[in-house]
Parts: sequence; structure tokens; C-alpha cells
Amino acid sequence: MYAAPSLTRVPCLSARLTLRPYQPTDVELFFCLLDANRPRLQPAFPARLAAVQTRADAAQVLYQFDQDWETGHLYVFGIWHTTTGRYLGDISLRPSWRSPVTGEIGYYLSAEAEGHGYAREALAAMVEFGFTTLHAAHLLIRCRDDNPRSCAVAEAVGFHPVPPQPHRWALGVRNATPIRYYVRKQTGQ
Repeated sequence: MYAAPSLTRVPCLSARLTLRPYQPTDVELFFCLLDANRPRLQPAFPARLAAVQTRADAAQVLYQFDQDWETGHLYVFGIWHTTTGRYLGDISLRPSWRSPVTGEIGYYLSAEAEGHGYAREALAAMVEFGFTTLHAAHLLIRCRDDNPRSCAVAEAVGFHPVPPQPHRWALGVRNATPIRYYVRKQTGQ
């Protein structure tokens, strides 16, 4: 098992976006985006929404993100439009420090930010972070089967679908939306 590296919290930049670790001053923006998009995000991010019911909850979650950076448990970035400074959403990478190092990426955008290519751009920047900074061998992303736009984003950034595998835990779950898994391997893997 590898030890998590100590990382400098440097933003990831792309053509239009700045991905940076959250700061305590981001509480209001973080809370308001989640609150305004709650019904839309609920199916895919129930744990995040359950954890952030109030501004005080949002502050606690951002504090936890800070602790997660310190331990290497989870790297969470807010997504900002570089030119306007507008907060657009969130993207994270949860590494597994076993050899070979892998990571799972998750993201969401505000409704207003969808349809402008920001998800693809942010995902491409996070892939670079995972492969270059964390030295991951491969990265994973899960997309709900009823979200074809998210599946298209994964494929556009070079992720490939993984053949479906039945999960014993899901056999008793009724009306559960199937999940599609995608993987992208480090070049040369």
C-alpha cells in the first residue's frame, strides 16, 4: 500500500476553468449551488445533499474536504469560470493507494453551467491531476444509466465503458437506476 503524497494545493487550470480546493470563504456559493439544484442532483448525489442541509453544514463539509486533502482520502475542487469568477460546480477524485494506484472521479455542475462543455473540460483537467500528480494507473467514473450526457462526457474525455457486472447488494433493490462504469488507463498501461 502506498502512502498518500503531501500535495501543494495548486489550482488546476484549463482553457476556461480554474479548479481549486475549496476555501472557508466558499461556503455561501457551495451551499447555494447545492440548494438551488437539490431536486436535480438528488438521484446522483444523495449523500452530499443529505450532508449539506444548512450553511453550517456546508461549512462543516468544506472543513472535512480540507482534512481529506491532508490525509489524501479525497481531493475535492470547486470549478470556477476563470474569466468571470462564477462558481460552476464541483469535481473530486478519491484515490485508492493500493498498488497500482487508482482513483474514482465524480462531478456535478449547476443547471446553468450545463451544455457549455465545462464538464468535459473539468474532467480532462482532473484526469491530468490523477495521472500526473497522483500517478494513478487508471481512473474510474460512474454514470447513471438515465444520464446519457454524463456518459457522453466520460467517453469524450477518453474513458471506455466497462462491461456490466451484477452486484449482489443490488439484487434486492427495486427500481434502482443501473450504473455504467467507465475506465481510463494511464498511457502505456
